[in-house]
Amino acid sequence: MRLQEVRTYATVPPTGVGGSFWVFVEVETDDGITGVGECYGVPFSADIASSMVADVFERYVLGVDPHHLETLFRRVYSAGFTQRPDLSTMGVFSGIEMAIWDILGKAHGVPVYELLGGRFHDRLRTYSYLYPLETDASGNALPDQADVYHDGDAAAESALRYLDMGFTAVKQDPTGPYSFQGGRELSLSELSRAEYSIRRIREAVGDRADILFGTHGQMTAGSAIRLAQRLEPYDPLWFEEPCPPDQVEAIGAVAAATTIPVAAGERVTTRKEFHDLLKAGVKILQPNVGRSGGLWETKKIAALAELFNAQIAPHIYCGPIAHAAATHLGFTLPNFLILETILSDFHDAVVREPLEWDAGWMMPPTGPGLGVELNHDIVLANPYTTGGRLHLEMTQTPLDSNNSRLAQELD
Repeated sequence: MRLQEVRTYATVPPTGVGGSFWVFVEVETDDGITGVGECYGVPFSADIASSMVADVFERYVLGVDPHHLETLFRRVYSAGFTQRPDLSTMGVFSGIEMAIWDILGKAHGVPVYELLGGRFHDRLRTYSYLYPLETDASGNALPDQADVYHDGDAAAESALRYLDMGFTAVKQDPTGPYSFQGGRELSLSELSRAEYSIRRIREAVGDRADILFGTHGQMTAGSAIRLAQRLEPYDPLWFEEPCPPDQVEAIGAVAAATTIPVAAGERVTTRKEFHDLLKAGVKILQPNVGRSGGLWETKKIAALAELFNAQIAPHIYCGPIAHAAATHLGFTLPNFLILETILSDFHDAVVREPLEWDAGWMMPPTGPGLGVELNHDIVLANPYTTGGRLHLEMTQTPLDSNNSRLAQELD
């Protein structure tokens, strides 16, 4: 059995939830087995990302036995004389590698988790962001919808809806907008807004649910510590990515200054960068298997985390294929904590049959491979337009430490 052909599909979720576009990969063998994968967050137009997939496949993957994943990883990791973590390269490879695991599961007639050490858990605890009931194509609330991102009262009401669905953990990031300038000092009004939001959520959910506090790397260490001190009385399960991902020492300074466990990892790749986070004091790693180097590399990251007494909470702000891959991986990890999950009609429609989610828990897939197949009719009916938005856009205007009004205008 040899890897013979690759195809890519770029589709746009009409709600904007899960990113601006998804790049799916299908890899076919010479004996007719097709596997599906997903590339996460490649910072180029989807058509360019698709060309990158084709180039990597032709150079390093074509004609290889799909069992030789260690060799494939080293080839691509070293591409162009690099041999260092590269988000774009690893995003491309991760999608291909994911599809190869799907092939191997189908070839051997077992779910992928059985090839990664076997199922350790009976079910996986899940969480969700607090999303508006209705959104536009950018994922923002429609004009007549409450702003669950920045309005603490609306967030508390939304949290109760998610608890009614069965979730026992919810996440919110009230600190935006996402600024391109790196770490910044939040204004007093932004700090107060964030504190009010988590207070209202905690008052609403009591001890029935954990609160996960996201920030998307917006702050200096000093600003993040100020915010963490305000959040501590409400006992969040984690404080996510308090500083930009290229400021690991700053993230470590925050981790040392707060009782809240610090989480990070959605914007880094391979065991090297995750090892840096662990050494800095991050206790919850959030790899996205569509970027972190694929399932085999992420399994190594999880094993490394065990040596630091750290846990894994896979990040999946993406499409349903990467979600399925993260699910399989999660079932094998002794140090698994919780799995991000997006419940949307479009996520379900993109695949022929979605994985089973039951009242807050992801159930183990039973079919061979990843257990999901693309619905090509839906994918092709929602195509990416060349030059469209990237995965997540960042505010291109500098913000100062008294920016509450400006932030609301730009967000």
